[in-house]
Amino acid sequence: MQVVITGANGFVGQALAQRLCSDGAIGKKTLSRLTLLDRQFDKVSVLGSEPQALVVERHSGDLTDDLWLRETLGHSPIEVIFHLASIPGGMAEQNDSLARKVNIDATMTLLEISKAQTEAGLQKPVLVFASSIAVFGIMPDLVTDDTPLKPQLSYGAHKVVGEVMINDFSRRGWVDGRSLRLPGVLARPPAETGQLSAFLSDIIREVSKGKSFVCPMSEQAKTWASSLPNILDNLIHGAVIEERTLKTDRGFTLPTLYFSMAQLVSAIGRVYHQKTDDLVRYDPNPLIEKLFGCFPPLETPSADEMGFQHDGDLNKLVERALRCS
Repeated sequence: MQVVITGANGFVGQALAQRLCSDGAIGKKTLSRLTLLDRQFDKVSVLGSEPQALVVERHSGDLTDDLWLRETLGHSPIEVIFHLASIPGGMAEQNDSLARKVNIDATMTLLEISKAQTEAGLQKPVLVFASSIAVFGIMPDLVTDDTPLKPQLSYGAHKVVGEVMINDFSRRGWVDGRSLRLPGVLARPPAETGQLSAFLSDIIREVSKGKSFVCPMSEQAKTWASSLPNILDNLIHGAVIEERTLKTDRGFTLPTLYFSMAQLVSAIGRVYHQKTDDLVRYDPNPLIEKLFGCFPPLETPSADEMGFQHDGDLNKLVERALRCS
């Protein structure tokens, strides 16, 4: 089977590619070709050792180039597409034109490629779309499967468009789509990415080593997050769910843990045997707390029913969060 990953040089994309190479299969189907797409690959070997039976292709290019994308993916049938590439958050606000081209136009091209393959009488591709909790915008007191999508930023709006079109193409039998709304993913490697949420990764990494940390949210601030290994489990699970079990709405808010910063800090102390009272000082930043520290409780019955899972508990999350760092 051929599997495609867009955004394959990103944090989640690299880890997913490594995981698929290690497993050599998705579900019961053996991988024969792994096609990785991104603007560039900044590591000589993203994957390390690759199974001999698996052909891995890395294609550097512009996802907004419709012709390049069609030519790159047009040589052999695709069974699964993990569409991870996006222009997120603040970057999308700063460059609306680029964000729309990547977040909407490239998604539409992938859907059209899938449609053409299906109409040619070949296997209908499974498209696993990395959506985001940004689709909710300002959240109510409880988020459920019935919570309206009211994005407050362009990034969230673009993800809503992607979800709607994936539902429509799936309804018409052109693609077997699944949209997974990802929460915060921990722990991202240290880098100057400009992401305001980077502190959630940094606090685990620094405090686990016994280093002091100034937390930009208060002790009682509450958020959602999952470990990178948990996100990989859910992405792969999203690719193996049988289509006959899916309903009209292919969008799922992934189960994730809901916790306060004080609870997270305590878990780091337990797992890594650190005296966190001596290491962590709280100095709330109003903007950061508004964006990441006011999350409500979350219920995900549809995703639970389909077999998606969260990390289980905070101890496991903070232990797994550094496993892939």
